[in-house]
Amino acid sequence: MNKVRLKFKWATEILGTENIGLLILTDELEQRQLTVPCDRNMMYQFSVRMSHLPIADRMIPEVLWEVISTQTDLKFEIFINDLIDGQYRAMLYNTETLVPIAMRASDAVLLAFISKTIPLYIEEGLFRRQSVEYHKEATGVSIPLNTISDEMLQNALQKAVEEEKYELASHLRDEINRRKNNKG
Repeated sequence: MNKVRLKFKWATEILGTENIGLLILTDELEQRQLTVPCDRNMMYQFSVRMSHLPIADRMIPEVLWEVISTQTDLKFEIFINDLIDGQYRAMLYNTETLVPIAMRASDAVLLAFISKTIPLYIEEGLFRRQSVEYHKEATGVSIPLNTISDEMLQNALQKAVEEEKYELASHLRDEINRRKNNKG
């Protein structure tokens, strides 16, 4: 199985929403980008670290990583290998034992960001399907509907109808129905 190494570029909020953020990742050559949706709490976690607030060094992820990296010889890698019901599936692997630990993709990105040493990979076929061309100077980002959770889809559908954006509402409804049919 081939994999592509990812690097974190930035985190941003989706305009017009209060609870959804986006983590923007690229391949190492910065040719393609992957967008990982995240919740409001994760956006806060990234904003603290990207603002270099002093409190970040004392937060539990940093403290635990400091303990692991300075008091053990453990080595890890993170692998995003699937997309299920609108959410990427990420696994943290001990590179020696290959024991996997499942985690949210947004938490996986945060751990890679904090550690600066844990490589973050995605399965190559999944990356090709889900990524778009990366433009360094772009002012907006594309996000595939299939990466949005069921709850986020419902909220977006409601907002699209309220704002009379019927074409968008139709696409959202189609994605919701596709997921229901796949589960049933």
